[in-house]
Amino acid sequence: MASVNPGIFKAYDIRGIYPTEINEDVARLAGRAFVAYLGARRIAVSRDMRLSSPSVAAAFIDGAREQGADVVDYGMLGTDMMYFAVCRDGLDGGAQITASHNPKEYNGMKLVRREAFPLSGDAGISDMREMILGDSIPAPSGRRGSLRQADVTADYVERMLSFIDVSAIRPFRTVLDAGSGMAGAVAPAIFDRLPCQTTRLCFDVDGTFPNHEANPLIEENRRDIVERVVAERADIGIAWDGDADRCFFIDGGGEFVAGDFVTALLAEAFLIKTPGAKIVYDVRASYAVKDTVAAYGGTALMNRVGHAFFKKRMREDDAVFGGEVTGHYYFRDFYFADNGFIPALLILELMSKKGQTLAELLAPLRERYFISGEINTKVASMAEVDRKLDGLARRYADGHVYRMDGVSVEYPDWHFNVRPSNTEPLLRLNLEGATPDVMAARRDDVVAFIRS
Repeated sequence: MASVNPGIFKAYDIRGIYPTEINEDVARLAGRAFVAYLGARRIAVSRDMRLSSPSVAAAFIDGAREQGADVVDYGMLGTDMMYFAVCRDGLDGGAQITASHNPKEYNGMKLVRREAFPLSGDAGISDMREMILGDSIPAPSGRRGSLRQADVTADYVERMLSFIDVSAIRPFRTVLDAGSGMAGAVAPAIFDRLPCQTTRLCFDVDGTFPNHEANPLIEENRRDIVERVVAERADIGIAWDGDADRCFFIDGGGEFVAGDFVTALLAEAFLIKTPGAKIVYDVRASYAVKDTVAAYGGTALMNRVGHAFFKKRMREDDAVFGGEVTGHYYFRDFYFADNGFIPALLILELMSKKGQTLAELLAPLRERYFISGEINTKVASMAEVDRKLDGLARRYADGHVYRMDGVSVEYPDWHFNVRPSNTEPLLRLNLEGATPDVMAARRDDVVAFIRS
């Protein structure tokens, strides 16, 4: 058996550098283990635009077929389109060959079971890891699975547009940046149906990422869209990550919009349509989310971070929408899965209904809520991570302390969450204050403690 680096098995996917960590041999084993774990008879496989993705996908398909599964190859898709394919066609699971927002030298796979429910480090990926590393994948049944091709693009576009009233959309000046990723393959089919005046950046799908990496969370990767939004006096900018399951927003002044505020606006959009609905938000989020939900008569449900936890909670409580501050947005009517186009359409619809630009929608939130953004600190070891978290709980024991996910502390005029990374000795701080001065002072205090 080929040597496999155990570090490629992550909390939410399998991912590493090609070809030293992720390669065709690893993909073939992953295809076999995936089918064996699920007991799958029919699965979907699709891939992103990375240069290594065709051969990695072919090897995964070969392994899945060797294990006895029939495979439907959907070709090059965004990850949320693979979710749609699994559900539309009633398949037992699906694999998207992608490294999402990572640089071009990476590749990997995102994996789901029936109804697009994700495999995770706690359920599925760890089982595959043990099978692969232990050389214990069950022997194939002897029947080699079949292979056929299929396409979902036209049906997917119709499903996306069904989330809004297309006739209500106003001709906003809109700048779109696909980052040379998968959004460039499907966004035209969606935005050609809208009256928006669009400027389209990096729409040529290209796994070499000739303009910038497809990770809009990094400021330098937003430079092109920010400059164009400001130059064209656009009403909104929308950028996607590499596999197009997340989108990010720029207002007309060129300012990046925090995921907390996007979650609040999307909650408002849903509660206008579905009064009294439940909204799931993550433990790091601004109070803007729960306050907006309360103002519109909904029920806000705080949850630990991570797509597997969000999708489980939303199913349990029949929540219509869930949002994480990192730009993952989940939708009950899209199989409780995350999606990169529904948020863009809903924000444009909310702007249209209110007759406001994105900056105007955000103004009341920005006047009231002052957030630090995520501040990361590396520490010496995983043991030190635990010591720091315990120390934070003791230091701020006069506040309301809870341990839903890392350490969270609430005071009357500020609150924070510190969470550990899943993969390295790293602590992530998110903090909010009632005024800019309170936020800055408390942020500096907590950061100083973490780094002491």
